[in-house]
Amino acid sequence: MKPISHWAPALLCALVATTAAHAGVTAQEAARLKTELTPLGGERAGNKDGSIPAWTGGYTTPIPGFKNGGRRGDPFANEKPLYSIIADNLAQHADKLSDGTQAMFKKYPKTFRVDVYKTHRTAAAPQWVYDNTLKNATSAKIEGGVVTGAFGGIPFPIPKTGEEVIANHMLRWRGEAWQADFEGYLTTANGQRVLTVKATGDFQMPYYAENERDKFQGDYWLTRIVNSGPPVRAGEAITGRENLDPSRTSAWVYLTGQRRVRKLPNACCDTPTPATSGVMSFDEIDVFGGRTDRFDWKLVGKQEMLIPYNTNRLHTPKNVGDVLLANHLNPDHVRWELHRVYVVEATLKAGQRHQAPKSRYYVDEDTWVAVLGDRWDANGQLWKTLWSHPVAMPDLPATTPQQQFGFNDLISGAWYANGVVNERNQHYKIVPRRPDSFFTPDAMAGDGVR
Repeated sequence: MKPISHWAPALLCALVATTAAHAGVTAQEAARLKTELTPLGGERAGNKDGSIPAWTGGYTTPIPGFKNGGRRGDPFANEKPLYSIIADNLAQHADKLSDGTQAMFKKYPKTFRVDVYKTHRTAAAPQWVYDNTLKNATSAKIEGGVVTGAFGGIPFPIPKTGEEVIANHMLRWRGEAWQADFEGYLTTANGQRVLTVKATGDFQMPYYAENERDKFQGDYWLTRIVNSGPPVRAGEAITGRENLDPSRTSAWVYLTGQRRVRKLPNACCDTPTPATSGVMSFDEIDVFGGRTDRFDWKLVGKQEMLIPYNTNRLHTPKNVGDVLLANHLNPDHVRWELHRVYVVEATLKAGQRHQAPKSRYYVDEDTWVAVLGDRWDANGQLWKTLWSHPVAMPDLPATTPQQQFGFNDLISGAWYANGVVNERNQHYKIVPRRPDSFFTPDAMAGDGVR
């Protein structure tokens, strides 16, 4: 990636990481969320040449024929690419592409391609999320990796540090309670596709329980995933509770062979997660998740970049083989658009350990989704490029990945895709909030396969 030349005014003072406590902005700054900024903190205006349009409220028109829980269509199915980037013309567009994306062209010059479409700023949320975001702007702070003073909205809509941007990503709006059927596939370097997980997942965000600020105890992200495949993993389950205080985060697994629930001793960071059969680490879920206190965070700036966006078309084919090629996702079904993103770098703190001592993340200004991430290994080699694919969901409303994330290992050639729903009929079903007790080890043990 070339040096960043486009800076947002609010970022000029945020060029270095800091571990001090960061308080919310002033009421005068927060008032910008009603004028030049969107209610979630993006710039309302488009860019100078109009290739990024102004935000006018997002996309809230239901997709024709869609029913809650069913297959989700593509509202932009009739659009054609404005242009395509291939290995031969990569140099003309390199300043708009991440290092990892550029590396994909170099590794797979004959098959990798970026089709660029018209930009649609579809991000939207309920009004009460906007209202809470305005409150959070002046009250939220982060210290030692712990967010306080925030609830029910983006905690730092006018971020001053890289750590605040990452906190926005982890606490972004993506619904309150939902259920999804999905699969995960590891593809080896020689192109062999292996099913690693076939599951039904229940997901819940107490952080977004409307009107329940007084009841919120810090567990912001609850998951319970039950595997139905592959056969060797059928009946296994995992329950997780992510807390704003990472020291209180817990996860448990149910193993059919042992017929018991076990607490995971280290459900964070670069520990392999059972949710992906150990293929990805805990902090690679959704490009980045979990503890931030192992790293120094640097807010590099803000840049116009080509990123996966409004990728409903990725879910429309009904055959997995149409989407997962030998070395990467099928470019025919991946939509790229030009958007403004925050660029954040993470460098491992002295005395800490991690397989990836340096990382860079690209966070969309409208949704706060970390759409892309690059990780370097201990030898300084660009090791992995991580990605997620935001989907337009006007019924929620939101633009957010449906557990669709993964990585390409740029050294070994293996790659992984999670949240594959092409052969599943239930993509994202909005459901009533479950009782807190559902996301506990006791409940998982009671429902376990004997």
